[in-house]
Amino acid sequence: STLVRNKKITGIADMKDLTDLTHGLRLVIEVKNGINPDAMLEQLYRMTKLEDSFGINMVALVEGQPQTLTLRDALVVYADHRLDVTLRRTRFQYRKAADRLHLVRGLLLAIVDIDDVIAIIRGSDDVAQARAKLMEVFDLDEVQANYILDLQLRRLTKFSRLELEKERDELEQRLADLSHIIENDDELRALVARELDEVARVHGTPRRTVLLAGGGATVTAAKATPLEIADDPCWVMLSSAGLLARADTAEEMPAQGRRAQHDVITSAIRTTARGEYGVLTSHGRVVRAQAIELPSIAITADAPNLQGGSLATELLDLAKGERVLALTTLGDATYGWALGTRNGVVKRTNPELLAKDAWEVIRLDDGDEVVGAVELADDSGELCFITSDAQLLHFPAAGVRPQGRGGGGMAGVKLAKGASVVFFGLVPDGEATVVTVSGTGSGLPGTEAGLAKVTPFTEYPGKGRATGGVRCHRFLKGETTLLAAWAGPTPVVAAAPSGAPIDFTTVHDGRRDGSGTPLTQPLGGIGTRTHGVRTAPSPASLAGAGVDDTPGEDATDAPDDGALF
Repeated sequence: STLVRNKKITGIADMKDLTDLTHGLRLVIEVKNGINPDAMLEQLYRMTKLEDSFGINMVALVEGQPQTLTLRDALVVYADHRLDVTLRRTRFQYRKAADRLHLVRGLLLAIVDIDDVIAIIRGSDDVAQARAKLMEVFDLDEVQANYILDLQLRRLTKFSRLELEKERDELEQRLADLSHIIENDDELRALVARELDEVARVHGTPRRTVLLAGGGATVTAAKATPLEIADDPCWVMLSSAGLLARADTAEEMPAQGRRAQHDVITSAIRTTARGEYGVLTSHGRVVRAQAIELPSIAITADAPNLQGGSLATELLDLAKGERVLALTTLGDATYGWALGTRNGVVKRTNPELLAKDAWEVIRLDDGDEVVGAVELADDSGELCFITSDAQLLHFPAAGVRPQGRGGGGMAGVKLAKGASVVFFGLVPDGEATVVTVSGTGSGLPGTEAGLAKVTPFTEYPGKGRATGGVRCHRFLKGETTLLAAWAGPTPVVAAAPSGAPIDFTTVHDGRRDGSGTPLTQPLGGIGTRTHGVRTAPSPASLAGAGVDDTPGEDATDAPDDGALF
């Protein structure tokens, strides 16, 4: 705080000490708007004790002699000590097992002729005479004879003999294992390694600091990072796991490369690093956010990895159960939005950009929620509903009259009893595809693979708004619902929850009401690899990016509606 007051460190808005017994040392520093967090971290490392170096004088007794050890020397000495202790322990265990096996073998000899043993003991004048006779008759040594004399008669039953034979076999195997460790240095080292792993598992304490891949300041002689972030073009992206991140590049993002688990991109827009963007939510709200608050991810030759992003639920002020559906631009170029609800309501609204952090763009009935939201570039394209009972309805977007913020929308699709909307989106002009996945719906979400069908969008005739549409998937026996559905521009790409691509070339079916082809794994995301740059990009222009093996195609002026369900 002294450095801030003296203006030696600039750019800090607030500092909070959240240290407690649960989390340990925890200091939260908030930077001012437009300040680069990495540059601020460099300042703190350089001018405070947040990062420090110190020497350790490691002196230890090695074979009775004091020595100054390096870290490597200390580890080698400790490893040698563990090897020596483990070897001595193994030899001790070998001797104890060998002694026990010697006694068991003698006892088994006596049990075979138990009547003679009892007669010898009863006919002897004292213990010494009994011991001598046992050693002579049964060829025992003194240790074995004493052990037999000390036994209770109940140990000499038939059942005890079976136990002794089992113990003999186990001891022989145990001796073989111990002998292998003693004679084999590699086996000894492997044993020590396993024991150290177990010690770390049982007694290890969790790390109190977090190592971030590619995060933090790098010690380098290069020029320091600029304190203020330049207002350069960037991409804002949303993943299927609800992570938000920023990619500081003006270039089109690559689409090739395997996705990480739950890292399928569901929506992306172009903005600037210090600009604003909005998110359309399931509660029918637009939430305003700042691109500068998002973590910046590395730009590579492959599709962007959002694993280093921030959770939308933590970054944005969302209500309980409210989900982020899509990203949208907030500016003069924003043309409008289209929303579809679970109960079949559709609404088009012109952007009313209020001076608020969040505002409603549709009035929802009780129990209803928005299932799909898109940013419109113009009046072209078809708005499409797909329902859980496999009905598809599409009609021109231009035929839906825009309403004000407070409007509740109008009838979009007529639902049968018990049905609901599973997909709503915009299908732009041009070649398009419909994907449906059917199943029983009895398993946990995301665990049932189902049967998929890919059909050209032209197979489905347009119907008037507020009608029931046409059937888009024929259920087989046992199937009751659509697990997922999507409609959008061709080509289609898809990914499993693990991020692995799913090949749809084998599930193409030209019949609009055909049944599906079984998938080998559940569907985690579906969309299009086309994600070109437009003046007012679709909120889902990057949907499905990175799940295909080929780069993205050039975009047209039509919206690239690739929103994942």
